[in-house]
Amino acid sequence: MLQEKFKKELKLSFNLAVPIIIGQLGVVMMAVTDNIMVGRFLGKIDLGASGIANSIAFLIASLAVGGMSVVAPMVSKRAAEKNWLGLQELFVNTVIVSILFCVVLSAIGYFTYINFELFQQSAIINQKAPAFLLIILASNIPLFLFFALKQFADGLSKPQVVMTITVIGLFANIIGNYTLINGLGFVPEMGLQGAAIATFITRVLMLMMLYFYLIYNRQFTEYFKNLSYKPNKKLILLILERSIPGGFQVFFEIAAFSMAIIMMGWISETALAAHQIAINIASLTFMMATGFSFAGGIRVGEAWGNRSPKGIRVAGFAAYFLVFGFMSICSFVIVLFDRFLLELYINDAEVINLALPLLGIAAIFQLSDGIQVVGLGVLRGLADIKIPTIITFVAYWVVALPLGYVLGFVFGLKSIGIWLGLLCGLTVSALFLYFRFRNLITYKNLKSRFAKA
Repeated sequence: MLQEKFKKELKLSFNLAVPIIIGQLGVVMMAVTDNIMVGRFLGKIDLGASGIANSIAFLIASLAVGGMSVVAPMVSKRAAEKNWLGLQELFVNTVIVSILFCVVLSAIGYFTYINFELFQQSAIINQKAPAFLLIILASNIPLFLFFALKQFADGLSKPQVVMTITVIGLFANIIGNYTLINGLGFVPEMGLQGAAIATFITRVLMLMMLYFYLIYNRQFTEYFKNLSYKPNKKLILLILERSIPGGFQVFFEIAAFSMAIIMMGWISETALAAHQIAINIASLTFMMATGFSFAGGIRVGEAWGNRSPKGIRVAGFAAYFLVFGFMSICSFVIVLFDRFLLELYINDAEVINLALPLLGIAAIFQLSDGIQVVGLGVLRGLADIKIPTIITFVAYWVVALPLGYVLGFVFGLKSIGIWLGLLCGLTVSALFLYFRFRNLITYKNLKSRFAKA
């Protein structure tokens, strides 16, 4: 009986995860196409400048993107309880919280822009990166609002909407990149800044498409008709209470990788470009793994809404099983096609030779990366946010970064040492999050959480 239920859950979770994965893949593919086009058309210096600027902007954005992801399990839980008024209130107040994120994180972003020299990069990077960074920071505003709305389509198990919009956005971004970087017809050649402007335009279009679809499409109007836009202070505080630690979970990991980029800049522009390509490839698989994480969180949240301990366990382990299989395939593909993947970005032999061992380490940490992100997802489904946040802080800022610095600069392993530190941090995070989930799904602990819900 349990085996049949697990098979059924695997199918449900997979069907839910695939559109989310395609949507996540579309988002990260915008950064991939940006990097490919910048590397191909403008060279390694501009690639390094765009890489560090994108990393800083995404680091800041991770607080909102990670924070908003706690909303989808809240949506699925209310839907399972048939709490339609609660869904409407959650929709309105999630948008309010996302606007608060826009204001606060834009202020932080502007501070990094005017103080870019604090990152101690080379003179040429300091010259090229800030203007690109400012435009990408502006594009974070529609991105935050898009991710806030995305939680409702995903949480209601209708992720195909976001998938379709994201794919359209990806193609728009490719066309915009080519046109604005190189110039076409009456459009002037803008070089590096053209790539940033294309991203801004694409994100605005995606936000507009998703908003109008949710409000006016028949399959969503039953949830969002007669909306009251009156703020609910208690609900806003609840969303903030969960989303701020949830944002820091993602922030600590992204910050570790962003700090690694800064340390690469201390080595050389070539090391910076090599790291940027390798991390871009690793980010591609990571963002796909988040699809299983979000699906796991939604399914666990739904089982929690139904007060089903068995459903929670089955949904959680199904997410772990799926991500383990998927990331194993990704690891194999990276090892098999490492040089081919690198040559998609750039033809510089020095950069490729430096990136090859980094990509080898990336192949090893695929499993750790997938398992830790699913761990965060299924724990969000149980509204367990604070302890996982502490785990991610320790894994990346107590283990990964100090160890990477020591191996890279004290022991002289340079870029390889930095990446070995990241590998250790991801592994620590994966193990502790898994055991945290195992502890929470005991009957006694679940009964206690049901009573408090």
